[in-house]
Amino acid sequence: MMVKITIGRVVLVLCALVALGLGVAAAGLVPIAASSGHWKITDWFLHWTMQNSARTYSAVQTPKSVRDDSGLVSAAGHFRQACQVCHGAPGEPPSPVMQAATPPAPDLAKTAGHYTDRELFWIIRHGVKYTGMPAWPASGRDDEVRRMVGFVRRLPTMTTQQYRDFTEQALTAAAPSAAAGCTGCHGADGMGRGQPDIPVIAGQDTAYIAQALRQYRAGKRGSAAMQAASAGLDDRAIRTLSAYYAGLEGLPRTSIVPLHPIAAQGLPEAQLPACASCHAEGKPPPRIAGQRPEYLAERLRQWRGDDTVIDVHKPRQPMAVIARRIPAEDIDQLAKALSRATP
Repeated sequence: MMVKITIGRVVLVLCALVALGLGVAAAGLVPIAASSGHWKITDWFLHWTMQNSARTYSAVQTPKSVRDDSGLVSAAGHFRQACQVCHGAPGEPPSPVMQAATPPAPDLAKTAGHYTDRELFWIIRHGVKYTGMPAWPASGRDDEVRRMVGFVRRLPTMTTQQYRDFTEQALTAAAPSAAAGCTGCHGADGMGRGQPDIPVIAGQDTAYIAQALRQYRAGKRGSAAMQAASAGLDDRAIRTLSAYYAGLEGLPRTSIVPLHPIAAQGLPEAQLPACASCHAEGKPPPRIAGQRPEYLAERLRQWRGDDTVIDVHKPRQPMAVIARRIPAEDIDQLAKALSRATP
């Protein structure tokens, strides 16, 4: 006997299957225990789907530049604070607690080679649902993501000693114990270990350092590395660290000596104030005279934002607005002039 297939019967069967699925889910029969793991075919299918998704979306949702090999100290510092516990690191096994997750975080030294730089950037920036892999916590900080891509690329050949050299710096006798989480990137001397993306904080204004740490801790200031570093600091530790680094020899305690027209006069026709009008002793903005020029230039570009985004959709903080009024071709020369703008 032949069963005639009709649209009504097809719809009825589909509805029955949906009802059966909902019934199984409602009865709590779907095993969700991490202890049971996935079936091999389930694990394969989910991983295959993730790789295909990363390949597709990374082709359209990544910037032109996706990798930076010049700032590995800050990337390594963040990796140690936020990633090592799950993924492990050279000479450092992952936490057995985190490895009990389903799926467990992979050993990046073994799996990074399966992905292109663009795919790694997309995964680090956006995270992966249902895996415990979070999105990058600081929006608008593609510079940090690029440095992390560069760091992950080094993991397959990185030795234990190289990893320690990236992430560890001994405390001096004068340094407070609270600085242990700071020295890996900033150094015990507050000079940023000569890294282009790490600012000199030695000699910076005490109140400014404290304010910045509180803003990072509260998530009001964007930097994944600094948000992770400041998360465990209480107010007393913040006061201690601010006083310590402010008291070190570093940035000169002086106003800017204007060596560039924008620093001295601004651009009145563009409603751009002079740098010296705000970044002066006794005013809330930070000391920038003598700051590392690469850092200043990069921060100004970060404040400017993506050129493909229209101005109305960009941040409205004072420095973001000011940075967008600085001609792009003047940023590097201005940064160099500010770094030399000391008496």
